[in-house]
Amino acid sequence: MFDNIIKFLKFVFKRVTKLSIPYFSLGENNLRFKITSEFIYKYPLSSMETKTRYDSYVISAYTLKMDDLYLEYIETYVDTTWSGDAFSLFISLLKDEISAKRFDLVEEYIYPHYVFRTYFVDNSYYLNLVFIYENSKNIFIIDKKESLFTPLLRSFMKTYDFDFKNKFNNNLDFNFSLVKKNAINNYFRVTSS
Repeated sequence: MFDNIIKFLKFVFKRVTKLSIPYFSLGENNLRFKITSEFIYKYPLSSMETKTRYDSYVISAYTLKMDDLYLEYIETYVDTTWSGDAFSLFISLLKDEISAKRFDLVEEYIYPHYVFRTYFVDNSYYLNLVFIYENSKNIFIIDKKESLFTPLLRSFMKTYDFDFKNKFNNNLDFNFSLVKKNAINNYFRVTSS
């Protein structure tokens, strides 16, 4: 009987541990994305620039800049609310930063905690965006090519094929942040009681 109790407690502990794994985490040499409680997709990191971002509404925030990717991680306090849809605010800031005149959505895939979108910018090049959301965490990823976008999306949809090859703008240099611009644009505020 004692063995059964131990087995049951181990089972419960294992299930709770798997369920509590965050949907996104930054490891020492990789980004980790929880796809299911049994599978985590890992994306290797190489030469990156990290900037910690500060604001009175956030617990933790940073940006990661790599050759192909730009990522912003924002974890807000529980009593903080966004002044609009977080992904829409990010896209609006992105369009301003790259001075896009046209920003046409060409594909979108939505899964629990994940949104994948590809945009055709100024009838010139494609830009892939991934949005990951948890309770008070929002992760925004810009993939200039498809180095993360396609393999991560294939974790959900095995038959996915990226149809927009050879039209990328590798010269884009991102250095913006919702947290950095919050003082000007008021992206977050304290929730009214």
